[in-house]
Amino acid sequence: MTITQASLYATVFRTCRLALGAGVALACYSGAALAQQSQDCENRGDLASIYCDANGDLVADTPTNPDELLNPDTLVFAYTPVEDPAIYEDIWDPFIEHLSDVTGKDVRFFAVQSNSAEIEAMRSNRIHIAGFSTGPTPFAVNLAGAVPFAIMGSEDGEFGYTLQVYTRKDSGIDSLQDLEGKRVAHTSPTSNSGNQAPRALFPKEGIVPGEDYEVVYSGSHDQSMLGVVAGDYDAAPVASEVVDRMAERGLYDPEEVKIVFESKRFPTTSYTYAHNLDPELAEKVKEAFFSFDFEGTALGEEFSGVTQFVPITYKEDWEVIRDIQKANGVSYTPENLNKS
Repeated sequence: MTITQASLYATVFRTCRLALGAGVALACYSGAALAQQSQDCENRGDLASIYCDANGDLVADTPTNPDELLNPDTLVFAYTPVEDPAIYEDIWDPFIEHLSDVTGKDVRFFAVQSNSAEIEAMRSNRIHIAGFSTGPTPFAVNLAGAVPFAIMGSEDGEFGYTLQVYTRKDSGIDSLQDLEGKRVAHTSPTSNSGNQAPRALFPKEGIVPGEDYEVVYSGSHDQSMLGVVAGDYDAAPVASEVVDRMAERGLYDPEEVKIVFESKRFPTTSYTYAHNLDPELAEKVKEAFFSFDFEGTALGEEFSGVTQFVPITYKEDWEVIRDIQKANGVSYTPENLNKS
């Protein structure tokens, strides 16, 4: 029996992970992929060598070999890393049930601890559907074959969030220029609003991260915000949607902090499926997203102002993010991902 390319890569990845550990497994996996790359793929752009992009939409094509398609009895769904995954597992329950009803599959929620772990999981076929936060989405597309197709939006189809810089009201910081010499929490290297956008946008405002102020990586938007409130950091660039939800849950007192900078709007978490998901199943997955009613659900309560999933394309809707990352010299490699 011939081993399919997909199963070969999955086997190599598992072997690398067991032998070398999660920290370098992606790099090892990438090396194996380079050795086995398809010879008949004329266009792949920034995609890893195991993927092709014949139609130029910047995402991995569906495999043409039926043996390489995934149609599992159990679909695994993951949401972007958060401070308390258990809370979000409960919040996603109504959607998980709806997804199961529409697809006819058992669906399970998989809690991830980091962006790199989530991308590893999709690349190794351990998750099939996932929400990737803004900055890591291009890494998921290029390294894991993720296909973004939806985003949370309002009734009129609007979506997005802003980068906000928070500090304590008593900090004496009133503008970005006042961050000079301060200790500022960025989230992780791959985060858009938590790192990439500040590095691309702040120099135009007269302040250079890492030169004019000390950058300390907190690990998440939640931790950055809580660190500002506690006085561990002088300020932090964070995603507006995250801190809004934290305030609604009573995790900090808005009266203790203030915003000293706010950007234009960016896309939020992208919802994706694995490129090698059986096309009929992928259509069912999309149907589940676009038919889900947020009203009266825990998900609708958690994401205030959101009423539906809105169709998106990676090529168009993530262009601004790719431009920011390009300005920061980002390349979509396992090594850069493992820095997050």
